[in-house]
Amino acid sequence: MRYIIIGAGAVGGAVGGRLAEAGHEVVLVARGAHLTALRADGLRLVTPEGPRVHRLPAVAGPAELGELRPDDVLVLTVKTQDGEAALGDWGAAPVAGGGSAAERLPVVCAQNGVESGRLALRRFRRVYGVCVWLPATFVEPGTVAAAGTPLTGILHLGRYPDGTDDTLRRIAADLETAHFEAPVVPDVARWQYAKLLGNLANAIEAVSGVLTSEAGRELFTRVRAEGTAVLDAAGIAYAGEEEQAAARGDKITLKPFDGSPRRGGSSWQSLDRGTGTIEADYLNGEIALLGRLHGVPTPLNDLLQRLANTFARERRPAGSMPVTELVRRADEAVASVPQGGAPRPR
Repeated sequence: MRYIIIGAGAVGGAVGGRLAEAGHEVVLVARGAHLTALRADGLRLVTPEGPRVHRLPAVAGPAELGELRPDDVLVLTVKTQDGEAALGDWGAAPVAGGGSAAERLPVVCAQNGVESGRLALRRFRRVYGVCVWLPATFVEPGTVAAAGTPLTGILHLGRYPDGTDDTLRRIAADLETAHFEAPVVPDVARWQYAKLLGNLANAIEAVSGVLTSEAGRELFTRVRAEGTAVLDAAGIAYAGEEEQAAARGDKITLKPFDGSPRRGGSSWQSLDRGTGTIEADYLNGEIALLGRLHGVPTPLNDLLQRLANTFARERRPAGSMPVTELVRRADEAVASVPQGGAPRPR
């Protein structure tokens, strides 16, 4: 199978680079300065074993590849807010022998949140979900760092919305040759919702920096509890913390490539790069949506969604709001909820 990595940033670059190292055929899809660097100098992937350069085909879109192959696997690793456009472009691409990618090819959604599978299923017949545990950083155009060792990441895989199949097992087998653990599970959404609860911290990081202070960690505890209450009210199953810890064990230890302290995660990186967009609508915003549907107030996640979007839109520096100020605003937001909570929409 040939893997077409649609969005060769931090996660996509790490997955694509590791697959290429293991001898699998890989095409990288990127844009802007990153695409220019990939074409000129290759993908520089930095891991605890050291840096390597992979000279792989790099394209801006499907037109540059001509007809896609029947054995192609599309791996969607763009941020969810960019997923709709990417799915539209690649879904319409022709496949050798007839038909389009949306009709004939598998698309693997390797993104934070839980919305990308639904977006893909509107167009694609064969959709797979991934719960991504992969510490990776976009360093600069052409360079991606993946700090995990001995495994680069753990990628739970399943059909969307549920189930497994032989294609999925082949993909998992390829990933497991490439420094990943790739459990195939029939209930991948349960793992994705568990990861969503952890990703509610992304907006805190983006706005106020990495969670090193007690105040920041306490705020995340409150934000996560709000998310848990919403999932419980909605009757949505999610893997518990003990089950997640057992799955991870000590399989991934972080060893930053330059010895520097950890920077922020994916949302922090979006602000740091000044992209103008952020994934908060599909993380904290998912909790806000479910809260409104099921009559559960979500003042903390509402606040974080709003602040993260403001920071992205106005291109404010990542981590520039003192955590004390963020906590003050959070307390005000909670205090403003009417007694009895939010009414259920009718």
